[in-house]
Amino acid sequence: AREFHDETLPKDSAKVAHFCSMCGPHFCSMKITQEVREYAAKLGISEVAALKQGMEVKSVEFVKRGAEIYQKQ
Repeated sequence: AREFHDETLPKDSAKVAHFCSMCGPHFCSMKITQEVREYAAKLGISEVAALKQGMEVKSVEFVKRGAEIYQKQ
């Protein structure tokens, strides 16, 4: 996430910021959006369809892991 954050910024001074307000240390919302677009294009489906498909997969995974929001690492 940090590398993608830095790549998208035009000036070096902005690269010392921790993250923009949409990001955290383990993800970058801009990168996730780009990955969804690329995934949808690769499959020849809409971005909405790709998101729906991904949510269905993650929903099954969530239930299999006990349907608890906070997981022990």
